[in-house]
Amino acid sequence: MISKAKVKHLKALQVKKYRKEQQCFVVEGTKSVVELLQSDFDVLWVAATEWFITTHQNLLNHRKVEFVVATASELQTAGSFQTNEGALAVARMKGNIAPRLGQQELALALDDIRDPGNLGTIIRTADWYGIKHIIASAETADLYNAKVLSSTMGSFCRVHVFYTNLVEFVSGYSGPVLGACMDGRDVHQVKLPAGGLLVIGNEANGISDAVGKFVTQRITIPRIGGAESLNAAIATGILLDVIVQSKK
Repeated sequence: MISKAKVKHLKALQVKKYRKEQQCFVVEGTKSVVELLQSDFDVLWVAATEWFITTHQNLLNHRKVEFVVATASELQTAGSFQTNEGALAVARMKGNIAPRLGQQELALALDDIRDPGNLGTIIRTADWYGIKHIIASAETADLYNAKVLSSTMGSFCRVHVFYTNLVEFVSGYSGPVLGACMDGRDVHQVKLPAGGLLVIGNEANGISDAVGKFVTQRITIPRIGGAESLNAAIATGILLDVIVQSKK
């Protein structure tokens, strides 16, 4: 059973202000909690159904993490998911540390991606294509938002997201900077660098002028049909596929 104190803690962590104050966050769902337990995050405690505990007893024992038995109904009440048949966990946030990008490394730069679902899907897509680092503007959605974490399907454990002043970061970056733009050159027709930053702009406004002036190569996905634009996460996936395939 999840104690009243723990339920109160879980509810508080659904609010960004308290997550930041306590430097903790909640992960919900079987797959995401398993990924969390297999990662290098500091896991404070887990609430899980008997099935989850029996199935993943070795993993829980290996991590030496505190756990309590809970029903699916308790998990649903304590968390933010409408249904949760497995587990939820509280973990400690990692420090917001600037990455050391390799010379041939491809990384993403997110210029005010506001939608949590978009950010989560971008992280999951980045993980699929082997991207290890994402540089995010301060206004980009919070990594530890429940919808972001859920959308990553555990990929937040492998992709490091660093929040910073994006203009300052890009201005000091010495490698090529690719910008996803409506007026860019066809990504299939240009010579692409082995590494660099791929900048994805805000869902409504695209790449800001302040960041855009540091873009060294403007690229686009050619439109065939009548849609006005592509979803930011979908566009990220297409561009990453073209860039990664071009290296082969």
